[in-house]
This record gives sequence, structure tokens and C-alpha cells, in this order.
Amino acid sequence: MNRIRNRRHSIGAQFAIIFIALMAGAFSLCWIINSVFLKEYYVRSKQSVIENTYRQINLLFQQNEDINSEDFDIEFLKICSNNNLSILVTDSSMNIVKSSVRDWDRLIVRLMNYIFMGDPNYSQEEDGGFGGGEWAREHPPLIETDQYMIRRTNDSRMKTDYLELWGGLDNGNLIIMRTPIESIRESVIIANRFLGYVGISAVLLCAVVIWVVSKKITKPILELADISEKMTHLDFEAKYNNTDKNEIGILGNHINQLSRALEKTISELKTANNELKNDLKNKEKTEEMRTEFLSNVSHELKTPIALIQGYAEGLKEGINDDAESRDFYCEVIMDEAEKMNQLVKNLLNLNQLESGNETITLERFDVVELIANCIQSADILIRQSQAEVIFEEQGPVYVWADEFKTEEVFMNYLSNAIHYVDGERKIEVKLIQKAQILRISVFNTGNPIPEESLEQLWKKFYKVDKARTREYGGSGVGLSIVKAIMESLNRDYGVINYENGVAFWFELDCK
Repeated sequence: MNRIRNRRHSIGAQFAIIFIALMAGAFSLCWIINSVFLKEYYVRSKQSVIENTYRQINLLFQQNEDINSEDFDIEFLKICSNNNLSILVTDSSMNIVKSSVRDWDRLIVRLMNYIFMGDPNYSQEEDGGFGGGEWAREHPPLIETDQYMIRRTNDSRMKTDYLELWGGLDNGNLIIMRTPIESIRESVIIANRFLGYVGISAVLLCAVVIWVVSKKITKPILELADISEKMTHLDFEAKYNNTDKNEIGILGNHINQLSRALEKTISELKTANNELKNDLKNKEKTEEMRTEFLSNVSHELKTPIALIQGYAEGLKEGINDDAESRDFYCEVIMDEAEKMNQLVKNLLNLNQLESGNETITLERFDVVELIANCIQSADILIRQSQAEVIFEEQGPVYVWADEFKTEEVFMNYLSNAIHYVDGERKIEVKLIQKAQILRISVFNTGNPIPEESLEQLWKKFYKVDKARTREYGGSGVGLSIVKAIMESLNRDYGVINYENGVAFWFELDCK
């Protein structure tokens, strides 16, 4: 399956692309606005500066009677310097009153041209004596009041654009002031270039930051996607372990609750489904099983009852009066009674299984741990038989089954292997994975089972070697119990002969 993190349309990629595009768009918009409107904004700002300067100069002349004093000159030059303006003040006869520039003659000419010709760049040689009225009509003032007029002009001699103000002060003096605006073009170019460098650097830096942040944000989402994917395959081991209190953390907590609820529900459904199958099977076989059960019990109990009865009569009649013989008779009676008791228990267990009255609970558990515990509990019997048990599984292997019934099946196989082990005296337990099925095999070295007996092994009370079975107290019911349990679980079981031994096996659902 293609993982979400490898898709180009993942949330993380979309998140990063959207934010990078927004940032790039924002910087592009700033660059365009800067290119189109900065110059106009600059001109308007200069207009405001010129108007404010005019008011300051007008006020300065009103408040100072001695315009030739040093304080006046300092204040005048300060105003000119702070506002980067060239200022010339004359009287009505065009005599210089105050000037912030040395080449004041050029400003006087422009002032006179404004007053008399309307064109600051007027030249009688070029005009032919017709005046500059045409230029004034083609270049209307930016601001015009009763006291002054502001125009955007070009100095033909300097080849530079200016903002110029000319007019009269309240004291009757004339004034002209100007500031260059030509440099704004180069300033716009430099500003745009700098903005471009900064913008590209910022976009790249933010792209890295946003990518890292988006990865951090989408990481828990991908983790939840992995968990949900495993849940679709009925694997409920994975849990969301992040303790965040945000929306993703709440979703992860709900996913965990859903996982637990689904696992419990599936367990209940499997149990109910398995019970239903068993009910359908066992309903038809109940009467036949009862008849067979009574017949087999009668046959199996006949021998121990006869032995108990015979030895008890011998004790009563005092056939042997010595204490050793009496102890022997008592031991035989007790031994046979114990075998009968064990047989009855096994038969009752088998009857419960075959009649369908035994509840099978399907749950998920680690079969490796179960097998290890069984081998450990049988350690005394293993050492008494001088056998070597080989089981190499380490990690957990989970299956769906009834844990207690699975333990009973395995212990039956292990017990048989211990009692019949021979030759190299090795017992080997193996787990074999087959798709969604796990096969558990118990092999013991020794003599193979005769081929004609293989199919009969699972029948109640069948014994291949009756003498040896009776020697260790077997009743011939163990493999019948295995058969009943495996059929109640609806899983396969069997036996395989090898040259050097026998392997009994059964299968469980590990999906």
C-alpha cells in the first residue's frame, strides 16, 4: 500500500505549499506596490514637506524683526537643511533677502519666469517673444492657493525633476523653494532590488521552517493512519501513545478506545460464531455420543473394577497374612482406584466437549509464553525420562484461541512425547507460520506409529501399545480430548511419522 507520507498530496505537503505560495504572493504584491506607488507616495510626501516648510519660513519672518541677526540665519539654515530644500527669499524688487544656496541667480531667474511668463524654463530666444502661457496650460500646478503654487518641473539646465513652490510671504517678500525628486527613481530600483533579496531569502527560510513545522504537525496524523491501517487487518496491538491535549490527541485517544472496543467485540463475535458452529455439529451427534460413551466407559472400567474386587476379596479371605503382601494388595487397589478416578475425570471432560456444553472462549494470547510455561511445569517428568526438550522461539507469537484448552492440547502432546521418547531421547517443539495459520508441532525421537493405527489414534480408548499405556497409567482418552478440543475450535490437527520418531501437530488462527 502506498503510504500517505509518500503521496505528493499529503496534508504536510499541501500545508507547506499553501503557506509558501502565500508568502511568495505577499512579497510579490509588496514589490509591485512598491514599484507602482512608491514614487507617487514620495512626491506627495515632498509636497507636504514643502508646504510645512513654507509655513515655518513665513512664521520665522513674522516673529523676527531683525532678519540679519545670527540667530535668524541659524534658524533659517536649519529649516533648509532639515528639509533638504533650496530656498530663496527676495523683496518685491527682486533684491536678495535670504538664500540657502550660492547660485541664487538661477533661482531668481526661475522666480521671475514664474511671475511674468508662467514658465520657469522660459527662454526668449527659444520662445520668439510669445511667452510661456502654453507651458502653464499643459502643466497645471499640483497645489495652488492665494499665497503660493506648487508645481512639478524640470530644470532644463540641470536635467533634473524638481518640486517647486513659489509665492509671497505675509510680509510682502517673494519666495521660491525647491527639492529634487529625480533620485526617487533610483531609490525605487534599489528598494525593489533589496526587497527582492530579502523576500527570496525570507521565502526560502520560511519554507524550511514551515516544512519542519508541517512535518511535526502531520507526524501524529501519519501515526494515526498507521494505527487505523493495522486495525483494518484486525491488529489491535498498536496504540497511540502521544499525550497531547489538542484535537489530534483527542482523536488518538478515541482511536485507542475504538481499538479496544473492536478487539473485545471481535473476540465476542468469534466466540459466539464458534459456539454456533459447535452447536450445529454437536446437536446431531449427541445421542450417538452418549451410547458410545456408556459402552466405552463400561469396557474401560471393567478391568480396574475386577482387579479391585479380586484383591479386596483376597484381603478379606486372608490369602496372605504377612504385612508385605497386605501392603501390596492395598497399593494395587489404590492404584487402580486412582486410574479409575482419572479416567472418570477425563471422560467427564471429554463428554462436556463433545456434547457442546463446554464453553469455548476465543481470546488473543501469546502462545510462546504458554508453551514455555508448560515445558517448565513438566520439568520433573522430562528429567525422569532423561529427555532433552528443544524449543527455540524467543519473541511473542499471538493467536486467537481458548488459552486453557490450547494448554490442555499441548500438554497431552508433550505428555505422550515424554512417555514414548526413545533413541536420542529428544523432544522438539516447533512453531510454523503458514499465512494466517500457526502450526504447533511436538516431535519425539523413537519408534514410528504403525500406519494402520494412525487413523485410529483419535478414537476414545484406542491404544497402540496397550502394555506400555497401562504401564504409565494412560487411559486412551487423551488424544480423543485433543480431537474434541480442536474440532470445537474448528482447527486442524494430526500426526506425522518420521524414520526416527513421531510428530503430533495442531493449528491455531493467528490473524
